[in-house]
Amino acid sequence: MKLINVTNSHSRLVMQQLESTDAEMVKVYTAGDITVVYTVAPTHYEILLVNEKRAIMKNEVRDIKNYFFKKMPTGTFDPEHFTIIEEPHLVELSIPIL
Repeated sequence: MKLINVTNSHSRLVMQQLESTDAEMVKVYTAGDITVVYTVAPTHYEILLVNEKRAIMKNEVRDIKNYFFKKMPTGTFDPEHFTIIEEPHLVELSIPIL
């Protein structure tokens, strides 16, 4: 699965997130039909997956989670401790910063 950074195409979403949440950085990616919003805040990382056309599959969640776990600085999080909220067309992972 290849993720493509499309943050520049979602400037309104990025600005809204930065203005109305504790986010310090917001990036938007696409993986086919899935839009991924990656957020860094002082106390946690957030990975939001959205697919309005179909349900998000477990292997897609796993692959995207692993992709971002590799991008996060080593020692800033525990890969075994995160919260996941799953709905048919939406998955949110919240990873606390140590």
